[in-house]
Amino acid sequence: MRTPLCEKLGIEFPIFAFTHCRDVVAAVSKAGGFGVLGAVGFSADQLEIELKWIDEHVGDKPYGVDIVIPGKYEGKGESLDAAQLEAKLRELVPQQHRDFAKRLLAEHGVPELPPGEKARELLGWTATTAGPQVETILKHPKVRVVANALGTPPAEVIREIQESGRLVGALCGSVKHALAHKAAGVDFVIAQGTEGGGHTGEIGSLVLWPQVIDAVAPLPVLAAGGIGDGRQMAAALMLGAQGVWTGSIWLTVEEAEAPPAQRESLLRAASQDTVRSRSYTGKPCRMLRNDWTEAWENPENPKPLGMPLQFMVTADAVARTHRYANKAQSVAFNPVGQVVGLMNEVKSSREQIVELVEEYLDAVERFRQVQPIDTEA
Repeated sequence: MRTPLCEKLGIEFPIFAFTHCRDVVAAVSKAGGFGVLGAVGFSADQLEIELKWIDEHVGDKPYGVDIVIPGKYEGKGESLDAAQLEAKLRELVPQQHRDFAKRLLAEHGVPELPPGEKARELLGWTATTAGPQVETILKHPKVRVVANALGTPPAEVIREIQESGRLVGALCGSVKHALAHKAAGVDFVIAQGTEGGGHTGEIGSLVLWPQVIDAVAPLPVLAAGGIGDGRQMAAALMLGAQGVWTGSIWLTVEEAEAPPAQRESLLRAASQDTVRSRSYTGKPCRMLRNDWTEAWENPENPKPLGMPLQFMVTADAVARTHRYANKAQSVAFNPVGQVVGLMNEVKSSREQIVELVEEYLDAVERFRQVQPIDTEA
């Protein structure tokens, strides 16, 4: 189970846990895995607070941070600061989209945010807004890995991270994207099948993983997309992956910050209750299907905009459905993979790690006990 990537990072298990919750990051790393904080929703100042907290609670264990700099997005290449870019992008958002989103929330009884409270519309998914995040990340020595969730990281970002002594990786949903990552000089690739939660491609994991592993060899590959069981981890490592990149299963652990109503939605959901939708972020993102995703698919309604414009429309909805989760599940943003069908009980992050390891060992032992066929009989 201890792969070369484990040795390089000094971790016990090749289990990488993507999460937006700092408590989960610390708990996973302390349990022998590798916690990865999703940074896209944090300003640089807030990210500093989150990373400082993790530093203080993770002991001597390493962890990672996930950023989002898409290969393509509206406003790419603009020589503007964050405020200027946001103002320019806001002008590109049709008012009918904002009106439609507000009407949809009102029809489902989701209250407005309190007076004076406003959602951040331009998150860290542009080079302009992610740059300060990278600067913040590099101030924290315990961060050993930086991964980019959408597209190949810009050359200057790769160089800056590697020159600091850290590893840089990138997610992909196709061989084409994996080869682009390798050509750019990343240290590892994360191959995520369409079953995964959040932004995914269209190719299934068991088809994608071996293709990417062969295409970028000898570059290390982490397998992602629908992993929530040690048997799946065993399959990934047998196919040549050096670890697994997990995400959805950490949404319902004890340490997760999910509101109770959102957690209940996830615990009740079946695998077929997910859908890839552009309705919240502007790029195909797997989430629970609900009235919100269905409404944006209706040809009579506005079509989702591209990234980051669509989120500038939906940021208010994300904030409101999170704050009033018990009233908003019919239109809430619940990104999760098809593995949600296996997520039916709450456990601690440590228990989840132990369960994955034990299931992995059982699977490997069963494989070892399989008797070879006597072809001469």
